[in-house]
Amino acid sequence: MWRMTPSTGSSQSRVISGAPAIAHDARAVLGQTMGLVAVTLGFSALGAALGKDLSGGAGLLAFAVAFVCLLGLQAAVARSEQLAIGLLFVVGLALGVAIGPMVNSYLDADPAIVYQAAGATGLFVGGLGAYGYATSRDVSSWGRYLLFALLGLIGFGLVAIFVTIPGENVIYALLGLAVFGGLTIFDFNRLRRSGMESSVPIAAGIFLDVINVFQFFLMLFGGGRR
Repeated sequence: MWRMTPSTGSSQSRVISGAPAIAHDARAVLGQTMGLVAVTLGFSALGAALGKDLSGGAGLLAFAVAFVCLLGLQAAVARSEQLAIGLLFVVGLALGVAIGPMVNSYLDADPAIVYQAAGATGLFVGGLGAYGYATSRDVSSWGRYLLFALLGLIGFGLVAIFVTIPGENVIYALLGLAVFGGLTIFDFNRLRRSGMESSVPIAAGIFLDVINVFQFFLMLFGGGRR
C-alpha cells in the first residue's frame, strides 16, 4: 500500500512527484483487470451457448476442468502471465459449458428471467465493486470471515440436499448474494491496492463473483428453482 511519509523535505517531494505515476499505474491495473474479466465473461457466454444441450455428466466434467485450471492459475502467474491468462480464459469457457444447460432451461421457461438476472447482476456487482474500489478503508481483514461464510454457505447447500427446509432455495440464494456481495467488495478493494502482477488472479476472483451472483439471481427470479 502506497502512503505519503513526510519525514523529510526531500523524501516528501519524491512522493509527491511520483503521485501522478502511481495514479496512472492504478488506472492501468484497473483497465487490464476489468478487460480480462470482460473477455473471460465473453468466453463464458460462448461456452454456455456451446454447452446448452449437454448432459449432466458433461457438465460435471466441465466443472472439473475449470477447477483444475483455477488450481493451476495461481502457480502459473509466477512463471508466465500469458499462461495464467490462457488458463483464466479456459476457466471462463469451461464454466460457461457447465452452466449452459441450466441457463438454457431458464430461457425455455421464460427468457425474461435470464435478462433480469443479467441486469441485476450488473447493477449488484457494479455498485458493490465501485464501493470496494472507491473506499479508502482496507477491508483485507474481511478475508477470513468471508471464507468461513462461504464454507457455511456450502454446508447449507449440502444439508438442503438431504433435509427439506421451507423456502430453502430462496434462503440459499439470499445468503449467497450476501456472501458474494462481500467478496465483490473485498476483490475490488484488493484491486485498488494491487500491482499489475496481481491482475490475473484478481480478475479470476471478480469473474467468479459475477458468475455466482448471476446464478443466485436466476434462482430468485425463477421462483426459487435450482
